[in-house]
Amino acid sequence: MPQATRSRSRSPRSARVEALEVLVYSVAIVAAQPIARAGIEKLTSDDPGLRVAAAVGSLRDLYNRGGSYDVVALDLPQVTASTLDDVAKLTSIGAPLVSSVWEGSPSLLATIRAGARGCISRQAEQRDVREAIRVTAQQGFYLCPRMIGQFQMELNSRGDEDRSGLAPREVETLRWIASGFTHAQIATRMGLSQATVNTYAKRIRAKLNVSNKAELTRMAIEMGHLSRTRRNPAA
Repeated sequence: MPQATRSRSRSPRSARVEALEVLVYSVAIVAAQPIARAGIEKLTSDDPGLRVAAAVGSLRDLYNRGGSYDVVALDLPQVTASTLDDVAKLTSIGAPLVSSVWEGSPSLLATIRAGARGCISRQAEQRDVREAIRVTAQQGFYLCPRMIGQFQMELNSRGDEDRSGLAPREVETLRWIASGFTHAQIATRMGLSQATVNTYAKRIRAKLNVSNKAELTRMAIEMGHLSRTRRNPAA
């Protein structure tokens, strides 16, 4: 992890006044949208204790620059399995601070487990964004106030994930599948696209090492996610 640089300033009133040392933390900003990137850059620049060392549109651009940073602010339209891998890789060059909408799966907890040192909502207040950058740069952990409720909810449902390796939304999807609903029907009930449900189903089969619906149903019963009396799917 890079060390914050120190800037020195000497009071003109007296040569005997010792130089003041101010820690300045380096910040890399990764955001595909120029407006979002410019906004985070402005908030960072307004803080004398933070220095924008890089502001790029993609992780590839950041890696091509080389170097390391105290914090990497990563703006994501949505957290996915692939972006969790990106977060994990980022830890080698800086503490990841992830900004996203935090809907669906993977969960907030999964992002933290991947290595994120801070998580903020895309709708966070400016003061919260600035505080998140500073706390993360100082090797602390920051959670956006808007997300505390979701974090508590995920902690309360942690048992589901610990037992089966499934995220909460994946557990919900498993219950619908095992109850006999089609992916299209599940998408309607969960307020998701069918493509997202298809992705959840693929992850569930991989995590549980099953290949068909009958095995999924059996696993759902054994893990306590479904009673032995199956429900009849509605049209």
